[in-house]
Amino acid sequence: MTRTVIESKTKTVVIGFDEPFCVIGERINPTGRKKLAAELEAGNFETVLKDALEQVACGATVLDVNSGAVFTNKMAIDPRYADNNFVEPPLMRELIAQIQAIVDVPLCIDSSVPAALEAGLSACEGRPLLNSVTGEEERLELVLPLVKKYNVPVVAISNDDTGISQDPDVRFAVAKKIVERAADFGIPAHDIVVDPLVMPVGALGSAGQQVFTLVRRLRDELGVNTTCGASNISFGMPHRHGINAAFLPMAIGAGMTSAIMNPVRQPEMEAIRAANFLMNHDANGGEWIRFARVIEAVEAGATFAEASAAAAAAGGRGGRSGGRAGRSRA
Repeated sequence: MTRTVIESKTKTVVIGFDEPFCVIGERINPTGRKKLAAELEAGNFETVLKDALEQVACGATVLDVNSGAVFTNKMAIDPRYADNNFVEPPLMRELIAQIQAIVDVPLCIDSSVPAALEAGLSACEGRPLLNSVTGEEERLELVLPLVKKYNVPVVAISNDDTGISQDPDVRFAVAKKIVERAADFGIPAHDIVVDPLVMPVGALGSAGQQVFTLVRRLRDELGVNTTCGASNISFGMPHRHGINAAFLPMAIGAGMTSAIMNPVRQPEMEAIRAANFLMNHDANGGEWIRFARVIEAVEAGATFAEASAAAAAAGGRGGRSGGRAGRSRA
């Protein structure tokens, strides 16, 4: 059975077909978040730390860390800040240092800049997940050596030099190519987590069916774990959380094993907790029962984040203090 192991300093998360669904928190990402980008430019990590704590409390077992900030003010003074290769590596190191100081969960290092990926790899405690490699030749040659050098798993996105195909067979072929090229570097298939690329259902009515079929093929034919940007499915639609909450259990039923998503949203997390129980990945419903107490607190007037934080504090989950080394079931 395929098992992708990622680690923090003392916690281990296993992504696998027989494991609970792995929630990778997406919020530490300045793309499209002007306030966060401005804070990072000013050296202010307050929102980053808040997002890290909230996401872990709400159920993320891995945190994605994206360093793709645009420093507009500094760029006007110093043209070097227009170059992501100048901005992102030191920012990634600082983000990881700040996050690791307050939460003890594995990280997913997310950047389009290879130097930022390596900066993150050198700063990370444990065994992070690298995000990402594609089927583009240049990207394969830049990223796969890093994966091999640091012995880490990697997200493989199913697009190549021709772009993103709407044909699921082409996306499968790209994923197969990445797995094969990784093998040439001595990287095993269990360290490849394929993102088959979820299309918006509002633009492509068969988007859900496509990804479910792709996930089954990736599991059965390539034996790899899978992930996705979960909210892509609902892009451009009203009441997006309802669509996301329906999509996630269906993807889990098809064999998807993780998603990069916002865990501070109750509908999606409720759907995942229920799916874990129904897939027999929650022994005796223990996690569902604990989650039900969070929902009861929400019904009594707390926000989902507040109720989750209170439950996490009571259980000592995810923090730097009071925990002991052990395995965290994703």
